[in-house]
Amino acid sequence: MAFIHDDFLLSNSAARRLYHEYAEAEPILDYHCHLPPKDVAENRRFANLFEIWLEGDHYKWRAMRANGVPEELITGAADPKEKFAAWARTVPYTLRNPLYHWTHLELKRYFGIEELLDGANAETVWARANEQLAGEGLRAWGILKRFDVKAVCTTDDPGDDLAFHTQIAASGLATKVFPTFRPDKAVNVHQPEQFNAWVGRLGSAAKLDITDFRSFLAALKQRHDYFHKLGCRLSDHGLNACFASPCSETRASEIFERSRAFLPATMDEQAEFASHLMLFFGRLDAEKGWTKQLHLMARRSNNTRMLEKAGPDTGFDSIGDWPQIDALGTYLDTLEREGALPKTILYNLNPSWNYAFATMAGNFQGGPVAGKIQFGSGWWFLDQKEAMEWQMNALSNCGLLSRFVGMLTDSRSFMSYPRHEYFRRVLANMLGQDMERGGWAFKR
Repeated sequence: MAFIHDDFLLSNSAARRLYHEYAEAEPILDYHCHLPPKDVAENRRFANLFEIWLEGDHYKWRAMRANGVPEELITGAADPKEKFAAWARTVPYTLRNPLYHWTHLELKRYFGIEELLDGANAETVWARANEQLAGEGLRAWGILKRFDVKAVCTTDDPGDDLAFHTQIAASGLATKVFPTFRPDKAVNVHQPEQFNAWVGRLGSAAKLDITDFRSFLAALKQRHDYFHKLGCRLSDHGLNACFASPCSETRASEIFERSRAFLPATMDEQAEFASHLMLFFGRLDAEKGWTKQLHLMARRSNNTRMLEKAGPDTGFDSIGDWPQIDALGTYLDTLEREGALPKTILYNLNPSWNYAFATMAGNFQGGPVAGKIQFGSGWWFLDQKEAMEWQMNALSNCGLLSRFVGMLTDSRSFMSYPRHEYFRRVLANMLGQDMERGGWAFKR
């Protein structure tokens, strides 16, 4: 039997029935990902297996480093085929890492390749995959069609002109592709050089001269309005922890002006400024009926030497451990008291905080929206079988699993769509085990 078979991860008859009869054929709504809009707009054709599979994939890069692969074969200037061969030699060592499952799911679903990848068959896998990549079916649009992707929400900076989204909307592509408003750089007053360069980009995109804090807010609102015009209904924030320090507009303006004069904000001042902006963004989202996403607890760019060498988002991030709940509760409560709390998804990267997040979500539920505040799916280091089960168990015990918004790819790769299959199999198996044990009764 092939490793990836019809009943992969499905341990009993109830699980198999749930997956094959209900979950398997459902379309994909990829409501949070990092796919480049340019690749979609241009219907990218991938030249080889490295481009579609290893380019930008820091999950694989981390495994290769742990296996002793030189950086030249990871983010360096080595030949793409050599980099792929180094990954193939690493795959057998990923046993019990989710990469082992994902790798073989992806090889089978995209290329029909069922053998286990290793250094010995790297050459033939490379050739077989590249032959198929030359066809139309594995260009960007072909992949979206193959996996029945109904909608994609990319992650976009307010300073982006969204030209590629405009191009996609006019292209006739069956998959709907929408931007997501991700204003993380708006709070970086502690890094004035980067902040001021970004403010310049923001002003250009908004076609506004940003001369003070009020015109800064006006530019952000203008971009928020423009994103909405192009179909955006989601915002997203990648934060160490939620911000909720008291800060008046006058105080925020003072901090802004100092950063504009290239005087870095202190840690406390940056927290005050970010708190003021997060309330501003929450009100904008609520006014337009958007859903806010909060991605919390990632400790980024830990290895400063490699940050300088390879840049950010290259595999040197990990789980953080900041106090979360007081600030998160204060933030949500402040918006709730104003009648300005939008629909919200809380994503937690540290599993020790799962129950705290799940119970916090329950504090702000209410009609007419079922599941208004979501405890979001396991993400980044937690988007694998065990951690998905942890997240769903916490949600089940403290809330309503039946109102769960479900899985996403959170990926930069067009090869990640089998992660939806993976999640569905894990969910079906979890519920199937409950059914077989007799712990729950389900009425049709």
